[in-house]
Amino acid sequence: MKIKARPEKRPDHFNMEWRAIANAPFDRDLELAVIEADGIHKLAFPCRRVLRGWINPKTSAPVQVRPTHWREWDDFVSPPSSGSS
Repeated sequence: MKIKARPEKRPDHFNMEWRAIANAPFDRDLELAVIEADGIHKLAFPCRRVLRGWINPKTSAPVQVRPTHWREWDDFVSPPSSGSS
């Protein structure tokens, strides 16, 4: 006899809805989405809104994107990409 396993609860991150970019807060790590001709794309690293636009908070380098949506960055679910330092 097989016992059906209960489905795993999805992390809260997956339940967080995307918010309009106009409402993005400043000085917080955020996950951004960009809508392009071929679909919706999430950036693989956190971004931070500053007065001059968007930066990568790990490097302070400007991020040249025109995001359309945002949600809180979650390190557990969306770990930053590792790169050489």
